[in-house]
Amino acid sequence: MRYTIGVDFGTLSARALVLDIESGREVAVAARDYAHGVMDRELPGGIPLGPDWALQQPADYLQTMEGAVGEALRLSAIDPQQVIGLGIDFTACTMLPTLSDGTPLCWQEGWRDHPHAYVKLWKHHAASRHAARLNQLARERGEGWLARYGGAISSEWMFAKIYQIADEAPEVYRAAERFIEAGDWVIWQLTGRETRSACQAGYKAIWSADEGYPSEAFFAALHPLMEHVIQDKMCGPILPLGDCAGGLTAAFAKKLGLREGTPVAVSNVDAHVTVPAAGLTGAGDMLMIMGTSTCHMLVGEEEKPVPGICGVVRGGILPGLPGYEAGQSCVGDHFDWVSKSLVPPQYHHQAQEKGITLQQLLTEKAARLLPGQSGLLALDWWNGNRSVLVDVDLTGLILGMTLATKAEDIYRAIIEATAYGTRMIVETFQQNGVPVKRLVAAGGIAEKNALAMQIYADVMNMPIYLAGSPQAPARGAAMFGAVAAGQAAGGFSDIVLAAEKLGRIKEKIYTPVPEHVAVYDKLYREYAALHDTFGRGGNHCMKRLKALRAQAIDRANGMAQP
Repeated sequence: MRYTIGVDFGTLSARALVLDIESGREVAVAARDYAHGVMDRELPGGIPLGPDWALQQPADYLQTMEGAVGEALRLSAIDPQQVIGLGIDFTACTMLPTLSDGTPLCWQEGWRDHPHAYVKLWKHHAASRHAARLNQLARERGEGWLARYGGAISSEWMFAKIYQIADEAPEVYRAAERFIEAGDWVIWQLTGRETRSACQAGYKAIWSADEGYPSEAFFAALHPLMEHVIQDKMCGPILPLGDCAGGLTAAFAKKLGLREGTPVAVSNVDAHVTVPAAGLTGAGDMLMIMGTSTCHMLVGEEEKPVPGICGVVRGGILPGLPGYEAGQSCVGDHFDWVSKSLVPPQYHHQAQEKGITLQQLLTEKAARLLPGQSGLLALDWWNGNRSVLVDVDLTGLILGMTLATKAEDIYRAIIEATAYGTRMIVETFQQNGVPVKRLVAAGGIAEKNALAMQIYADVMNMPIYLAGSPQAPARGAAMFGAVAAGQAAGGFSDIVLAAEKLGRIKEKIYTPVPEHVAVYDKLYREYAALHDTFGRGGNHCMKRLKALRAQAIDRANGMAQP
């Protein structure tokens, strides 16, 4: 028997999956939460953080990986000698500054109380003004690479975050000998070898196999400290997906309970790695990975510029083909917000009596409503807009509330808003010559919320298929572990062959309801009008309100400090 292990690093936890690569059976799964979670208010020592910060402690990644892999191996009861490969996926762009030996800066005595020394999580949006300046400069200089990213680089991506560090904390910038994706950093720890994933570099760090990174002249114009950022702080070979980054070190083999030298795959992104796990190997299938946020992954036949997408990278998802990424930076977080912030006391009692969660209760109540019955329309921007506006300074909106509005009305309206956001993305692809022929969903929402999936089918007027595994990212990571091991070791020569054998889609299909489609077509037109009014410059009220809030928080923090 031959097995691989995939480790999926999410926003709040890591999951390890043991995969039988002969039968495709998921032998065992184990998860561990990050001890520090997301630090968005203060550092562990109490140092306050400003608005839109989202940091993490890199030690959490190693501790959760050790615990999850160890538990998965124990549950599987397999012989670790039968594990032929290991793969990981990670949220991105999640980046950190380190020393040249890989030691995170935040582990150093002098930097433990400095926010810029920590991991900046993918949803760290405090670099928005730096992204705006980066985009302005790129347009002024006529930088050709900007078109590959839909005409704008997000504040979530690598160089906006590095620029923020150089601008706000030049002492941290100078002390940092590397800036690296957290996924690449974990691979570095596992193998003792510094490498970078072509997927993460391509989508998140403005790199391409043909052109490399942007020029030194561009970075020098952006900030004088950054002129040699690539040469000085972005070292290590850039390896394609499926390559072996190295063998497991003796130290980490002991910690994980695996054999020394086990092949470790190049790091992948959580969304991208899920495509082959669903068995998708051709053009036109869009995979929606639906969780805290949603990533929309699509493979095309030819590379075309699409405004507002996150990027297009040849070989970034499947070998040889252009892989497109778009996304919504807030989806599941919306639903969680409603259950935590807007539920009256009697709903808590009802949920307790039924033995279900508040979100399950809200879903039951919202499912009794017909499309349009809530009288509400929302913009799904509680955490900004990733695609197609690429603007993290946008905020949410709910229109139509009255004294009769209930929590379930708002809950359903926000689910609908996220579906409208996906429709906006799909239509943008299609209008720019990139067809979307089929929609497949994966992730926690696809697995747990049938109401949401039916609403998506009705809003899109397309059937929604489901990925075959509830742990699709970890499964995909394990599949890449089998590719890193190679055919000679009992794995696969490429990920397409692995996907053809091990990819899975469920039999369950959500089919559009015609009478619902008709109503949602009308509501979507209203959504599109609001989307353009507040998102394309018609009304900048959201940004003015956000600026006033930031000023007030800064004053409050200043008064609170000694």
